Amino acid sequence: MKYFPSLLLVILPLIFSCNGKRSGNYNSSNKEKKSSGKVIGIIDGDTYDILLEGNKTERVRMDAIDAPEKGMPFYKVAKNYLSELCFQKEVRLVYVGIDQHGRSINRSFLTDGTDLSKEMIRNGLAWHYKEYSSDKELAELEIQARDKKIGLWADKKPMEPWLCRKLRREGNHVEFSNDTIIVQPNK
Repeated sequence: MKYFPSLLLVILPLIFSCNGKRSGNYNSSNKEKKSSGKVIGIIDGDTYDILLEGNKTERVRMDAIDAPEKGMPFYKVAKNYLSELCFQKEVRLVYVGIDQHGRSINRSFLTDGTDLSKEMIRNGLAWHYKEYSSDKELAELEIQARDKKIGLWADKKPMEPWLCRKLRREGNHVEFSNDTIIVQPNK
């Protein structure tokens, strides 16, 4: 018991330095890095390529959202909308971390201050990725889009992209047809 106060001095700073907002696949740095560049390619509704200073290209995974995967309903709509928002435009990045695929995770802003993550959720083209974000405004924007049945929320039961990825990783074929999701094991 006589070492208890000393132990608290070591443990408490460690506990308070863990804010609970990042876990799982995000490896984050304590430094807040900011940069900007021109968007030169749209991969899907939450990922794009950017040309940074010194002609360096980087793949950016947008923070706090998850958009439909290839083959899912609204995949093309989400990809096209992100393209309308930012393709060939200057985007300011606020670094969050690196994901398991080596992509840089950033909050992304147009020069007028528009938050791209908020715009994708507001328009019903992405989920708020609550596993990695506790942003209350994004949660509220998702609720509003759901209530209005905007974008992917027009579907009776939209499948979350993380569930679709999990099923595919487990070796299943996932197909979407007329508000029906068909999951079959690959042969």
